[in-house]
Amino acid sequence: MDNGDWGHRMNAPVTLNVGGHLYTTSISTLQRYPDSMLGAMFRGDFPTTRDSQGNYFIDRDGTLFRYILNFLRTSELTLPVDFTETDLLRKEADFYQIEPLIQCLSDPKPLYPPDIFEQVVELSSTRKLSKYSNPVAVIITQLTITTKVHALLEGISNNFTKWNKHMMDTRDCQVSFTFGPCDYHQEVSLRVHLMDYIMKQGFTIRNTRVHHMSERPNENTVEHHWTFCRPAHIVED
Repeated sequence: MDNGDWGHRMNAPVTLNVGGHLYTTSISTLQRYPDSMLGAMFRGDFPTTRDSQGNYFIDRDGTLFRYILNFLRTSELTLPVDFTETDLLRKEADFYQIEPLIQCLSDPKPLYPPDIFEQVVELSSTRKLSKYSNPVAVIITQLTITTKVHALLEGISNNFTKWNKHMMDTRDCQVSFTFGPCDYHQEVSLRVHLMDYIMKQGFTIRNTRVHHMSERPNENTVEHHWTFCRPAHIVED
């Protein structure tokens, strides 16, 4: 299979029947986290079942799978303000073995014994979306990374050279990028790429939060915030 055929297969639509609810996505999205159950399932390492229409069938909570799939798409956990099924969603995340989602749903607490110093990375995203465009368009996004791990700041600055650097000030332990306008999926891909880079440096997501607001009639502003941490002894800065 050449690269073109492989790329087409990874991005081709696939439909899942989860507890009677139908969801359409791509194999690349389902394999976002290769070590998860879905990653193994669509890699061929895990047996699959089809329903009478030929859709992949998973006998789990179909309503809660909406949040599972959205997390796979964006690496963000976004829940309604009045959401009351966190314990059930945590069980679903555990079933699918999506470790970053499990971390997001865990109570905020140290990931390591209290006598081990933690290095922390704060990632903030302020994203302005065009409310009425179809598909959704990103007007502008600003990403800000704050950490005292200077090697990580320099690595991000050196590895993301195609982005427009808005500010780099190691005295303030911070680097920011701005980009846009761009396609919504392209913006998500850029953000996920940055998060993957941070996690490959040994950091783990501790928690995440999201805030929606509207400043203008035709715009939505979405603010996300992630906290990553790692034991200081893993990598010497």
